[in-house]
Amino acid sequence: VLTVAVTGRSVGSPVGEESWVPEIRLATFNCENLFARFRFRAGIDPSDANRRGWIAEETAFHELSVNDKALTGMAIRELDADIIALQEVEDIDTLKHFRAQALGGRTAYPYVAGIDGNDPRRIDVAVLSRLPITGMRSNQHVLDPASPTKELFSRDCLEVDVAVGATSIKLFVQHFKSMMGGRKQTHDKRLRQAAEVVRIVRERFGSSPGDQPFVILGDLNDYPETNEEGESALNDLVGWDAVENVAERLPDPEQWTHFWAKEKEYRQLDYLLLSRSLARANPGPPEIMRKGLPLRAARYKGERFVGVGDDHPKASDHCPLLMTVNVP
Repeated sequence: VLTVAVTGRSVGSPVGEESWVPEIRLATFNCENLFARFRFRAGIDPSDANRRGWIAEETAFHELSVNDKALTGMAIRELDADIIALQEVEDIDTLKHFRAQALGGRTAYPYVAGIDGNDPRRIDVAVLSRLPITGMRSNQHVLDPASPTKELFSRDCLEVDVAVGATSIKLFVQHFKSMMGGRKQTHDKRLRQAAEVVRIVRERFGSSPGDQPFVILGDLNDYPETNEEGESALNDLVGWDAVENVAERLPDPEQWTHFWAKEKEYRQLDYLLLSRSLARANPGPPEIMRKGLPLRAARYKGERFVGVGDDHPKASDHCPLLMTVNVP
């Protein structure tokens, strides 16, 4: 029998009595190509690879570095999160194997959630949890209004319910359309994905969704700022009054979660969007852990894990985003 202790704090009620509020460490992390063995070489069209039957010799895979995955494991252990949403996971079997090899086995994270999604490279979203996962729902079959024969979500909008003491929290785990091909050129797909997430949350919680304990989290593949390629596709989601982008509680220069080497850009691509009620109950800032970044991300001057290289090996090209959350 596996048991997990939930920490918390006592808070005063309006009548002077105290009640106990459970406290969790919640994180999101694009762990970059967490594959069992192979990933596509640069320049290979994954859709074409699918049509040709996933034959490694024909689709030009290459083997992943075990050192990269060891550093990914270091990053997750360092986070010490109770619940962590992951992006770019090949499948649940791969995640369980990674848990056994890099995280200390099933006792580290007894509960795992994930469903194969829409990405032709087979990268999915998933959740590792020390707390019981009580429900899971996929939205991968939602169709794109701009192309009604195709799915809207690049991976999924995965809903995961987690028991936290006597209450629960709902997660909406995301990995939006990438900016590959240009931010402006891919803007509209992310815009529709963001609008659909808002619709789904409203459908689940009714007219006042911000009053409920939920978090929209993951890699949204866009940043809040406008640049020469136009506005962010995330404005209607990140700026929605039912949620708060808690990374904005950090000083502006510290909000970045990703380094793009080609343009030497440091941007926020990863998000914890707490519901309004959760945000009010948790006024502190989140943490961004950068110890697994490659050395070429030179803006970060802090400590790195032993073994990190200029480009490879590394834990990921994304930084885990973490927050301690009291769940009323």
